[in-house]
Amino acid sequence: MGQRIHFVVDPQGWCCMGLIIFVWLYNTIFIPKVILFPHYEEGNISVVAVFCYYFCSLFCVASLFRASVADPGKLPENPEIPITEREHWELCNKCNMMRPKRSHHCSRCGHCVRRMDHHCPWINNCVGEDNHWLFLQLCFYTQILSSYTLILDFCHYYYFLPLKKENWDVFVFRHELALLRISAFMGLIILGGISRLFYTQLMGIFTDTTSIEKMSNCCEDISRPQKPWQQTFSEVFGTHWKILWFIPFRQRQPLRVPYYFANHV
Repeated sequence: MGQRIHFVVDPQGWCCMGLIIFVWLYNTIFIPKVILFPHYEEGNISVVAVFCYYFCSLFCVASLFRASVADPGKLPENPEIPITEREHWELCNKCNMMRPKRSHHCSRCGHCVRRMDHHCPWINNCVGEDNHWLFLQLCFYTQILSSYTLILDFCHYYYFLPLKKENWDVFVFRHELALLRISAFMGLIILGGISRLFYTQLMGIFTDTTSIEKMSNCCEDISRPQKPWQQTFSEVFGTHWKILWFIPFRQRQPLRVPYYFANHV
């Protein structure tokens, strides 16, 4: 079953996502042109380093686009509620629709989302049950790509041998220092912000609590069974195969878990 496309009409989200794409394009174009290819031609680095950089860049942008257009778990207008599960549903006081518990109404998108974590302007989409795994992959590969870029910026000036063949008629090499300083500045900003976000996301999965639930403190006085971290991660990524947790080019299949576990709030 294919994943539904979800497109949010939000100019603010378009601007935020456009900024992310600009940073990705900047580093994907200039870092190989200034550092990777010249040092590879002179034998300072191997082809593996070049391949790994493009590998991280591809997985980063793939998870970005998939997280931004994937349906986060939007509820249909007239959901069919099984008789045995009606006690686990509630009425939304904003859109007057029945929804499973742990769902939340997104005021920016205008509908309820199953197990909504938060609305992220950087992907112009909600982070919910069906695209949370893609958002985690985006955070993970963004950290790797930013760290890799910062390491290359540092090595270019303090570790690699000076380049012997430089074409100073090319704009990139004439403004090399400025371009790399911009790259390092953006890398530090993104790495610092995304690392903090990724940590809070991981802690939320370990405790089986969404960001909205943390802010509303709705889980403090409710006793609930504790699940092992392997189960909570498998439910988010839709598979028990841990190697598949890192691959954005696949379809997520929800795991069948006891309803009490899945809707205990």
